[in-house]
Amino acid sequence: MRQPPHPYIIDIEASGFGPHSYPIEVGLALEPEERFSTLITPERYWAHWSEQAESVHGISRQTLLDHGHPVRQVAARINRRLKGCTVYSDGWVVDKPWLITLFAAAGMAPQFAISALEMILSEAQMEIWHRVKADITRELAVTRHRASHDALIVQQTYLRTRAMTVSSTPRSA
Repeated sequence: MRQPPHPYIIDIEASGFGPHSYPIEVGLALEPEERFSTLITPERYWAHWSEQAESVHGISRQTLLDHGHPVRQVAARINRRLKGCTVYSDGWVVDKPWLITLFAAAGMAPQFAISALEMILSEAQMEIWHRVKADITRELAVTRHRASHDALIVQQTYLRTRAMTVSSTPRSA
């Protein structure tokens, strides 16, 4: 797998919080100043909808029907952008199943790996994570809970916590 100089981050918004939910938006934070986001048109058999989830992400099912893109197109676009890379998620336990749902519906295999963000965080980063993430969220003044915004916040938090802790990491002799 090829790896960029800093981690690519993925975030997925979904129709709900349970096992019958499905992906409705994918957001990526890639290179500096490069983000990707797309809404997903629900498949006919994707029926679960949570009003509570909608109140969090602010995306209605009608918005998906009006502005979403077909699952096959979304999966192909994600594959093109992430081919050969590992992408990281701070919500891996839910994001990975939603990606599986998306790619299964598209009849395609992902050409990238997804991993839990914790796999690349040091203990020192974890200790300051929430404070730094809150600072970055305020600095970016993001007012909507959307996938690409969330991915950017996570990526910037990773980069800042790494910069803050790398100099304090003991070097081996």
